Amino acid sequence: MAGAAAEQRRLATVVESWLGRGVVVVGDAMLDEWRFAESDRLCREAPAPILTLRRRITAAGGAANTAVNVATLGGRALLVAPVGADVAGDELHDCLDRAGVWDRTVSEPHRPTPVKRRMLAGNQILLREDSGDPDELLDDGGVARLLTALDRATEELKAVAGGAVPTLVVCDYGLGALPAPVRAWLVANRHRYATVALDAHDLADWRGLNPTVVTPSFAEATRLLARAAAGFGAPPAPARTGGTDLHLDHPTDDPADGPSELVVGTAPGGVGRAPTGPTGEPTAGEGRVAMTGDGLSVTGAGVTVNATVGEGVDRAVLAEARLAELRAHTGADVVAVTLDTEGAVVGGSDGAPRRSHSTPVPASHAVGAGDAYLAAMTLALAAEAPLPTAAQLAQLAATITVSDTGTCVCRREDLLDALGAPDGTAHPTLVGAGELDAIVADHRRAGRSVVFTNGCFDVLHPGHVRYLEQARALGDLLVVAVNSDRSVRRLKGPDRPVNPVEDRIALLAALSCVDHVVVFEEDSPAGLIEAVRPDVYVKGGDYPPEMVPEAPLVRRLGGQVRTLGYVPDRSTSAIIDRIRAQGVGSPQPAQAGSPERPAQAAGPPPGADAPPDSTTPTPQSMGRTA
Repeated sequence: MAGAAAEQRRLATVVESWLGRGVVVVGDAMLDEWRFAESDRLCREAPAPILTLRRRITAAGGAANTAVNVATLGGRALLVAPVGADVAGDELHDCLDRAGVWDRTVSEPHRPTPVKRRMLAGNQILLREDSGDPDELLDDGGVARLLTALDRATEELKAVAGGAVPTLVVCDYGLGALPAPVRAWLVANRHRYATVALDAHDLADWRGLNPTVVTPSFAEATRLLARAAAGFGAPPAPARTGGTDLHLDHPTDDPADGPSELVVGTAPGGVGRAPTGPTGEPTAGEGRVAMTGDGLSVTGAGVTVNATVGEGVDRAVLAEARLAELRAHTGADVVAVTLDTEGAVVGGSDGAPRRSHSTPVPASHAVGAGDAYLAAMTLALAAEAPLPTAAQLAQLAATITVSDTGTCVCRREDLLDALGAPDGTAHPTLVGAGELDAIVADHRRAGRSVVFTNGCFDVLHPGHVRYLEQARALGDLLVVAVNSDRSVRRLKGPDRPVNPVEDRIALLAALSCVDHVVVFEEDSPAGLIEAVRPDVYVKGGDYPPEMVPEAPLVRRLGGQVRTLGYVPDRSTSAIIDRIRAQGVGSPQPAQAGSPERPAQAAGPPPGADAPPDSTTPTPQSMGRTA
């Protein structure tokens, strides 16, 4: 699998390149506490389990966990955040020290450290207790101390890096660490940071920051769009104008914390999936947002997706459709809408959405996975990696952290091990149809997006190579399905294929842009498409994607359809015609011991079949790559 191996080496090079890169993390730091208990009976007072505490662990949470992930991934993380002078604060300092984070937090004796305590039994979260009131904003003295620490931290990292401009990550979870004066300072000092990443429950609070990347959850993105639709701000400009443009007016009576709930009626894949349960941070008084394929409306309390807009409509589809608006409202170069267990949708200035996938896990395994995603995305963009590479590394970092209960942390060694594929994910290039779905599932668990194409590929020529290279550029993995010999004869006529399937797949497998080659007997690749569920399905031709016969199936499965223009005068039929024309006009070689034979009359050479018919091409035939 030469193409996948080369891709893994390229990604590993990016991970190596961000080693030691300075990142200032500022925002709401908290302590995550996990209490593991056992229960074998109910109490007499109420139908409630009696819990026996067996184990307790603590971990950095919120902005602190983002800083921990930056450090464990190989960056130089420096955390600036208010922390209470209490037991929870002491434990948080210990967590930062163990992870190698430069602790530049500000002690606030009269403000408790936010804590999220989770009680579990049998790996099931029974309850969560939160302490730390969002209304407890920093007073004027606390703001002054925080801004001083932030200014010094920025200069400290700059000095350590020999004058290189540091990276900034802002983590605003509505717990009061980033009041308006701090936000104003960060907007005014945006020029002091090369790359700025923003993760905020309320994106409207950060107008004018113009971050490099924002990573809202689907609920947070929906909330911002709902405000725009409700008239809380002027229509967004089509492009960034720089400076301190106000992208969306923030209503003064709107709650500061994130959305109260998220209810999804139609899951990816459409039919038969149960709705996703509540997620996001509790907030009283949030207006309900009904998000449909055509627009948004505010109706009540919470955030919901309208499940009646049509089969196959899901959060990823809706997010892709609104990426341009989200970029305009936030002023961000890149928007990555995270979909928890369903991966993420990422869009940049090129306007092409990129879909990544994750592996569904219990909720107790995914706490903090977004912090790992944010850290890897920030480091990759700071290292000037292309957006597809940054998105793939971010998804991979989040995916490999969810193997067990606890707050997610991705280590650099784990990320490099995953890229080295030591766990059996280095599959052969030539694969059977029966094993393809398992192989693709392995790649998806590693955060890779899948591109799929099919054709006869009878006489491999430069047009094929250019087409396959363009297809491979649309994702992380290219699967090529090849018609069997019998299938080619049914489609092309009795004189085809010129080369047997063994030769055709051997040449395709030798191309560095091809990751997997599979043979199919049917005339249509529909069965393989069902198994692979490609993120992008590619065909050759200059007709619109809507005319591709497989397009409805691909879209129903959540994928995109792309058509790539073929190279003029580069086709198998044209090559065969030229060979036959040369054979007809050339004198036949003389046989030993016999007089030279006269030239034959025009026509196909002896034993050759007639050329394929040249009837008007249909969408099915125009798109074939061979």
